[in-house]
Amino acid sequence: MEITTVVFDFGGVLVDWNPEYLYVDVFDDKMEMDYFLKNICTEAWNLEQDKGRTLAEGTEILQKQYPEYHSKIQLFYDQWETMLKSDIQENTSLLYKLRGKYKLYGLTNWSAETFPIALRRFGFFDLFDGIVVSGQEKIVKPEKEIFHLLLNRYNLQAENSLFIDDNLNNINAAKEIGFHIIHYRKTTNLKKQFIQLGMM
Repeated sequence: MEITTVVFDFGGVLVDWNPEYLYVDVFDDKMEMDYFLKNICTEAWNLEQDKGRTLAEGTEILQKQYPEYHSKIQLFYDQWETMLKSDIQENTSLLYKLRGKYKLYGLTNWSAETFPIALRRFGFFDLFDGIVVSGQEKIVKPEKEIFHLLLNRYNLQAENSLFIDDNLNNINAAKEIGFHIIHYRKTTNLKKQFIQLGMM
């Protein structure tokens, strides 16, 4: 089947977001920072906010659980934009080449409260024909429901769509639904991948 649509994940593919960009200046000891991000402000905790829990509630839950880190937990969302370093220009530049030839969509695990910050910062979001944000829908990848929501909302067919994500669980879910897939890694040359697929 011919690819007519490209669906992008954002964090790690088009946007360089990392809590370390904030906390490297908060902790004097890198080992303590690593412990904090692995065991306290964890990916699983952050994902609950991506799933629709408010930032205030998520913060309060963690502060009650770890009172000794109260102020550092508060910083996670108070200074969240510091984690949002930049767009990944070698990839965002490709959007301008794809635009017009393919329909472009975003499917992102992102808090409904923080996503508007990224929208204001990066003009490339204007190139998308539609974006599904997990925090607005109260469902996260790799739950298949969010993929079907994207397909149904924009009248897309998985077999005509290429899905790009850096999370293997999300890639596997998309593949099972019938998407063409690119599992993006730091070593991936996205332009070469598009050329190999005959898309550039």
